[in-house]
Amino acid sequence: MLQAMRNKMHGWPAAILLGVCVLAMSLFGMESYFTSRQDTFVAKVGKHEISQRDYQDRMNQLRQQASAQQGEHFDASEFDKPESKQRVLDAMVDQQVLLKANEDWGMRVSDQAVRDYIAAIPGFQINNQFDPTTYRTYLASQRQTSDMFESSIRSSLASQLLPDAINDSTIVSDAQIDRFLAIASQRRDLRYFLVPRPTLADDKVTDAQIETYYKAHLEDYMNPEQVSVKYIEVNGAALPPDAAPSEDELKKRYEDEKQRFVQPEQRLVSHILIDVPANATPDQQKAALAKADKIAASATPSDFAKVAAQSSEDLGSKRQGGDLGWLEKGVTNPAFDTALFALQKGQISKPVLSPDGYHIIWLRDVRSGDSKPYAEVRDQLVKETTGTGRDRKYNEVAGKLSDNTYQNPSSLEPAAAALGMTIKETPLFSRKGGDGVAGNPKLIAAAFSDDVLVQGNNSGLIDLGTNHSAVIHVEKHVVAAARSLADVKADVQKRILGERIADAEKTKAEEGVVRLRKGEDMAAVATSLGASVQTVKEAVRGHSDLPAPLLTESFLLPHPAPGKSQYASVDMKNGSYALLAVDDVQDGDLSKISASERDSLRQSMSQVYGIVTTQELIDLLKSKTDIKYNKSLL
Repeated sequence: MLQAMRNKMHGWPAAILLGVCVLAMSLFGMESYFTSRQDTFVAKVGKHEISQRDYQDRMNQLRQQASAQQGEHFDASEFDKPESKQRVLDAMVDQQVLLKANEDWGMRVSDQAVRDYIAAIPGFQINNQFDPTTYRTYLASQRQTSDMFESSIRSSLASQLLPDAINDSTIVSDAQIDRFLAIASQRRDLRYFLVPRPTLADDKVTDAQIETYYKAHLEDYMNPEQVSVKYIEVNGAALPPDAAPSEDELKKRYEDEKQRFVQPEQRLVSHILIDVPANATPDQQKAALAKADKIAASATPSDFAKVAAQSSEDLGSKRQGGDLGWLEKGVTNPAFDTALFALQKGQISKPVLSPDGYHIIWLRDVRSGDSKPYAEVRDQLVKETTGTGRDRKYNEVAGKLSDNTYQNPSSLEPAAAALGMTIKETPLFSRKGGDGVAGNPKLIAAAFSDDVLVQGNNSGLIDLGTNHSAVIHVEKHVVAAARSLADVKADVQKRILGERIADAEKTKAEEGVVRLRKGEDMAAVATSLGASVQTVKEAVRGHSDLPAPLLTESFLLPHPAPGKSQYASVDMKNGSYALLAVDDVQDGDLSKISASERDSLRQSMSQVYGIVTTQELIDLLKSKTDIKYNKSLL
């Protein structure tokens, strides 16, 4: 057939047909080229895309924080749940909405605010003072530059600008505090009695009734699924320590890493900032520069602090006469940094433009870097060397165990023989866990995972804590199964009778409330039921002598009218019931509330109102922003 077509495809008709085909294919190809782009963002807020990498970085950060806080109780599977992923993404969207509002309204975080925040981080301090060497060591360990770290801090602080402004402007009036205190310290006069458990007229339970109840409540009579596991454990604390480092080894490490112990040159700096709005017009920029030029031309070392206090627009330093303290290279933004380290001691710079505005910099003093002597850092070197050796040894053993059990997935025996390690075994435990290592959530999750339980493989290396891990293999599996009716018959009969008694007691309580609301005396009703009335005067919300269900219900009932009580039947949550009367309600005595208690309450209420208002603002901003989600990439 193809040959027949070829024979007939000659001349201009063939050329026209071929041209149409080529054009069609070209157009479809171009359309495919332009429309086949695949979105790589997990969410898009306006024009800003939240990338999959940004989202994963945030998830990893939250995992690390949760692991550090929860220790051995940390359950990584919580972060795999769809609701957890959505919650994290929603928070990132809210943050971006706030950052966009900052940009639109000209709000920004100053360099000084970033520096102050970093300097106040306890992990960067020695003797309550910011230590640049510790800061640089941290950056190196995280493979970050100072600009990268400061950018993340700036973004974090920026997302709090609006919430902080809202909190600071939230006003809680004295009337609001008085109303809250009046309700919180309210006092109520109560009467109550417990309805006696009735005697059943019919306490017979037939075999048919038992069987019916058993089948209807079969899940209550199940033996849970259980497993026992064999495991090989690596505990860094139990590994034999390496020999203490020799003096020669310590000195060699000191020489090799001497740069760590060198204090870099530092400069004592003051500045005057002339602010330039983020969306400044050319005229505004010129005006700011003119003002900065005028100050720079007239300022002298003798009056710099006074001029800064009067003219600087850096609220963080103007009260200290523009003092920024001792700075080292790389701490400030590049423009400021370059100008600062080009000055000679005592010089005042010309205006320097940075993202904050124009700076006039006064270099007050310089101190050159010096190196700490070996004797001063010897103990630190010993500690680091010992810790490094212990970590190295743990990682080596754990790595070999992981490799060996992966290569021999059906048994722990080869790894135990090759590494000279002991195989241990747990008793049977359910998904709720057991004793010892069987109580660790990560080990429980691994034991009941498809790969380990169903496929019969060794687990991966399970993190049980700092330098503590294990590999497990299921030894025995007991499936969930219902206990026989013969074994639970007595319990079923007891529960049937208990429910009959509870139903009868509930009926008596409801009938008693009806009688009280019709006007019968509470003491008479109690006597007819074989009970006695208890009276509580001026009960408060934290009253410890009242059962919790009674106390809760007593403050939910409406205020009684003069001379009339409010009544209710209360489920005591233990199969019994009580009848309750609220006779009188009195507001709390505000004269007993101290000024400090009122101030503390005002602060707490301001924070709560601020949080609610901030969320309302975020919701409003989101309603006016085009937001797209790409949940397939979560």
